[in-house]
Amino acid sequence: MDKQAKWIWKKDYSGWDIYCDFYDKFQYQGGKVTLQISADSNYALYINGQFAENSQYPDYPHYKVYDQLDITRFCREGENHMAIIVWYYGKPALTYYPGNAALRYALFCDETVLCRSGETTLCRESRDYQCGLKKLITSHLGYSFHYDCTLEDGWKEGALEGFEPAAIVEQELPMFIRPVKRMVWADPVKTQCILNENNTYLRYDLGREEVGYPTLKVRSTKKQKLVIAFGEHLLDGCIRKKINKYDFTVEVTVGEGETFYMNPFRRLALRYLEVFAEYPIEVDYVTVKPACYPVKKTGMAISDPLDKAIYDTCVRTLELCMHEHYEDGPWREQALYCLDSRNQMLCGYYCFQEYEFARANLKLMSQDRRYDGLLSLCFPAGNYRTATGLCIPSFSLHYFTQVWEYMSHSGDYAFGKEIYHKLLSIMEVFTSRIEDGCVKSFPGKDHWNYYEWREGLSGHLDQDDGEVFEAALNVLLILALRNMGRIARAIGEKDTFTSLIPELVTGIRARFMDKETGLFYNLEDHPSQSEFVNSICILADVVTPEEARNIAEKLVASDSGLTTVSLSTICFKYDALLKVDPEKYKDYILEQIRTKYKYMLDQDATAFWEYDPDTITPSGSRCHGWSALPIYYFEVLKTGNHTSSLY
Repeated sequence: MDKQAKWIWKKDYSGWDIYCDFYDKFQYQGGKVTLQISADSNYALYINGQFAENSQYPDYPHYKVYDQLDITRFCREGENHMAIIVWYYGKPALTYYPGNAALRYALFCDETVLCRSGETTLCRESRDYQCGLKKLITSHLGYSFHYDCTLEDGWKEGALEGFEPAAIVEQELPMFIRPVKRMVWADPVKTQCILNENNTYLRYDLGREEVGYPTLKVRSTKKQKLVIAFGEHLLDGCIRKKINKYDFTVEVTVGEGETFYMNPFRRLALRYLEVFAEYPIEVDYVTVKPACYPVKKTGMAISDPLDKAIYDTCVRTLELCMHEHYEDGPWREQALYCLDSRNQMLCGYYCFQEYEFARANLKLMSQDRRYDGLLSLCFPAGNYRTATGLCIPSFSLHYFTQVWEYMSHSGDYAFGKEIYHKLLSIMEVFTSRIEDGCVKSFPGKDHWNYYEWREGLSGHLDQDDGEVFEAALNVLLILALRNMGRIARAIGEKDTFTSLIPELVTGIRARFMDKETGLFYNLEDHPSQSEFVNSICILADVVTPEEARNIAEKLVASDSGLTTVSLSTICFKYDALLKVDPEKYKDYILEQIRTKYKYMLDQDATAFWEYDPDTITPSGSRCHGWSALPIYYFEVLKTGNHTSSLY
């Protein structure tokens, strides 16, 4: 980025959930105009009053990303007005790592600098966005907003009032250009009004799950505040705009006459919208303007109508969960997790042949700097729930699977070299804890010993579980060691990892194996047994081929008594069955997929859900990336290529 551009902010202006307006002008006589820009936390750019671009890449202060934007199409001959609104979140969240409130930019026409951020840039506290509102949607998403359209004063086109020179923010941040493509905008989604009570309470159906920026065009006889609720499904005949502590509403104040507004900061996921007005209004539209990550769909020839519907809906689910990075689900969280994104990346290799996006996700994860050497719960994430930040230790082990799958699918072995030191440091955290042939779970409230949403495997959030031996953590460590060995050998490093596996196998069998049934417990003193733990025992070769066949029979038996796998980890069960006997279990896997996913389609699903149909909750997402796994299984079962990185 331009070295002479400076980080700036309004003098003596601080707090959380605040907005700052920045103004600059430039002369244009032709040529290509390029803007370099970076902000904490998010920005929206307007040229001559017209919205041009938005969306800061989620990053860290030590890995600060800037955009390079071609804005030529917005420029006109003569004087031009450049307006930038910066929204500073401030509050740490699972989708945001806080830095200093600041903006930096440089504008070029070909090689000539037109303007750059510095003391001559003008700024003020935003007047139309309510600053310091701090109305939380969820702890993942962060803050909602209130915008007052009646306070717009023409500043984006040079009618300046209340502006002052910006102050310099003294900081040196290492800068990196955005590692992924920018989102592509689509037209606002057409909606159907399905309820209208006196033009003050209106409900709209978008027809299917959508993700985009809220936009409206309405007419009112007087100034009033509109409260807009958004949701993925209807419960008790309406949107549940408040679920526990969650508040799924945004607010827009409109004036007398016609009002148009689009929010460029808060991306919403929904199928339904509800508008609560103080006085009757006329609505041209209240909807969202989608912004999607550009992908090339490779497609797959599928003749069976049900399989085709499942596959296509999985692809759409995956697309809805791709923006700056992979998102677990776009409605409630929009967060990047290791386990979730592993499934998403794997599917994306097949249906999009997309590697750049996966690489950027893995790179972002590698920039995490947590005090204990483990990976944080999400990326980028500030300290959340505890002073040192929350993490799921088992998710750090899934990272090794993600990295090896990326390398083997893309052929980009250089990436393994690039992050090898980070991989070593994570692995050392686990191997240094091997004791009596096994690793103990991690103590403290900042370690959530979670594996999947099932009894006995979901840990205790906000509690100290203490140090105990768990089969799941140790078997996942074997899979991670195996993939770490593959990574090391692929980049010419010495494999010192796979030699540790036999000791763990012996320890797992001694501590957790039921000698009578051949099945495995997760805890030494807990009688429950699960499909998840027994599946990964097959994948990690903790059992002999004969023992694996015995376990596989129980995995498909309806009366096994095993705790079933959830949608998030069902890949481990399917891969275990394919490892034992692909021909024998192929039809079983296909039938399972058809049964589970047909149910969702029959319930008018246009994207696939976070949980199994029988465990869906009001706060459960109706669009979740990890549920796109049928993409992968349709592919491998069709081609007969059953080799998995989990074997």
